[in-house]
Amino acid sequence: MRVCFYTLGCKVNLNETEALEQLFRRNGFTIVPEGEAADVFIVNSCTVTNFGDQKSRKWLRRAKRENPGAVTVLTGCYPQAFPEEAGQFVEADLVCGNGDRKAILDNVRKLLDGHERIVAITPHTRGELFEELPVERFETHTRAFIKVEDGCNRQCAYCVIPRARGPVRSRSEASILAELNQLAGAGYREVVLSAISLPSYGLDTGTNLVELVEKCAQVEGIQRIRLGSLDPDMLSDEAIARLAAVDKLCPQFHLSLQSGCSATLRRMCRVYTAEQYAEVVAKLRAAYGGRPISFTTDCICGFPGESQADFEESCRFLEKIGFLKVHVFPYSRRSGTPAYDFPDQIHEREKQARSRTMNEVAERVRAQVLATLKGTEDEVLLETALSATLFTGYTRLYVPVVVSAPGHVSGEIVRVRLGKYDGERVQAALC
Repeated sequence: MRVCFYTLGCKVNLNETEALEQLFRRNGFTIVPEGEAADVFIVNSCTVTNFGDQKSRKWLRRAKRENPGAVTVLTGCYPQAFPEEAGQFVEADLVCGNGDRKAILDNVRKLLDGHERIVAITPHTRGELFEELPVERFETHTRAFIKVEDGCNRQCAYCVIPRARGPVRSRSEASILAELNQLAGAGYREVVLSAISLPSYGLDTGTNLVELVEKCAQVEGIQRIRLGSLDPDMLSDEAIARLAAVDKLCPQFHLSLQSGCSATLRRMCRVYTAEQYAEVVAKLRAAYGGRPISFTTDCICGFPGESQADFEESCRFLEKIGFLKVHVFPYSRRSGTPAYDFPDQIHEREKQARSRTMNEVAERVRAQVLATLKGTEDEVLLETALSATLFTGYTRLYVPVVVSAPGHVSGEIVRVRLGKYDGERVQAALC
């Protein structure tokens, strides 16, 4: 039997799809890429925007049309957040959410045996436990991603994720470390700790993210640890000092921003101001002393009520911090969130125009940051091989590089000297 997966959304979704692929593979299925005929088509959906829901439905409709006898599955955040709507999508033979993912295999088998359509969406409940979906290896990645937490307890005005993912649920340290040891034994040298709300790790179990990082750093074979997205208000002075003391932790912090304007942040129901965000950045830089450190972030433009002055203030803030990379998003009006009904909605054309302007600012700042790194040395994880000797990869600071490394292979870590930024990557040379 052949099964094809299609994944939308975040790294957590990608991690969960990888686990499901391995589950199906262990049970006799062959994983095939998109575009090939298959007996089963599975969409792991993202529901951050209405557009994501539309993409999931469109993909399954096409799969059903081109493979009329195949079993189609809609899983993930879309059916979890909007169970009634997703349940009525008849092109999906199986509709299930983010709970009991391992049951997908049994339900697919039932459908292949002629069972009638199945809708099995289990609501999130207070006190539910983290669902274990271990991953033995990553077929297309040289770095390993370990999901350590699920759920979010926050209520940002624009976000439907708490509805889709439920309350904070932390994975046990023993389970994480066991998987990390297995991945280290398989040859992975860098691990990325991913989650829905990473700094919330341990809130429900009495531990915390810093303790987890310190224990992960003790795993033999792992040379680099990278963190997913962090909320600045959840980084205490103690946490900052302890994280800076972990040599294996990559000094690249993805601090969630969303806006560089405090007035906009209040409307978003974020729990920090732009000034407080800048203070956290300053504390992190101070904790690293003279050692290099980089910052990446996400920023929304065109949120309801954002004036031109607010937008310009947000752009200036990007310049003030000096981000290595900014993911810019025009605000997407999401049904099921408070912001959907906010007054002073901004026209789509204006949001797109602001997005282009902010991207230009972000790219200018990125070029300035990379210019300051020219001539410095760093370690790079060799990833994609462009030829027998030419590789792309990322440094500890998350600088994208291209380097000629004869005699080396993907997955190795080498030391390089950074050169000129070409608008896409930094030209680097082996030290």
